[in-house]
Amino acid sequence: MAPAAGSDNSPELIYGLHAVREALRAGARPLQRLSVLGTDRQFGEIVRLAREQRVPVYVEPRVALDRLVPGGHHQGVVGFVAAKAYAEPEDILASARAVGHTPLLVLLDGVEDPHNLGAILRTAEASGAQGVFIPERRAVGLTSVVAKASAGAVDYMPVGRVPNLARWIERLQSVGVWVYALDAEAPKSYTQLDFRGPIALVFGGEGKGVRPGVRAACDDAAQIPMLGKVSSLNVSVSAAVVLYEAVRQRREGGGGTV
Repeated sequence: MAPAAGSDNSPELIYGLHAVREALRAGARPLQRLSVLGTDRQFGEIVRLAREQRVPVYVEPRVALDRLVPGGHHQGVVGFVAAKAYAEPEDILASARAVGHTPLLVLLDGVEDPHNLGAILRTAEASGAQGVFIPERRAVGLTSVVAKASAGAVDYMPVGRVPNLARWIERLQSVGVWVYALDAEAPKSYTQLDFRGPIALVFGGEGKGVRPGVRAACDDAAQIPMLGKVSSLNVSVSAAVVLYEAVRQRREGGGGTV
């Protein structure tokens, strides 16, 4: 196991057929993703173990794996080690709905910058949110950089990965959670939303925002008014602004504890 070549911010990697297979079997060090040359017989068991543990599997050319571990004997398989284990989404939801809690949850649609994810985890933990959900693909996972940027919050904030955000939104709605998207094109301000009840907030990735399919699944959408010349805020700043509006409303409106 070793960091990938390049910088201190590179992910910790484990590579080679035996090392990756045993890591998946033991489960002591969770993997956030797996890169393999193929899914044929040689890699079949590893791919099966990864999918059973909901570890995303990416088929990539040899040159990509060689670039990850230059000089390393990767045997066609490289695993990216997560900084902590992911929580089961249903467990997060059950905890958020426990007696005495009013759900306050965060969904991130394609956040790819580890510093942004770390900052959001820090704010989510500080504001009393019970959990954060990220998609299994096209998003940064719980890397060591995320852990550092969270300033310790990663150890306290449950993070769950879901295969499909739109379907997970439907699941939240089925148990009475209202889901609001932050969308720069929305007609209303975020201060016009009612955050006192059970809610989940959806924030989009850098540059792209919330995808149309995810936005359509939400109950409502709002924007943060931009009064200067720039058109948007960093996603981690947006999350902080809106989460603390939820804190304010709940404290002033007697909407239960988060």
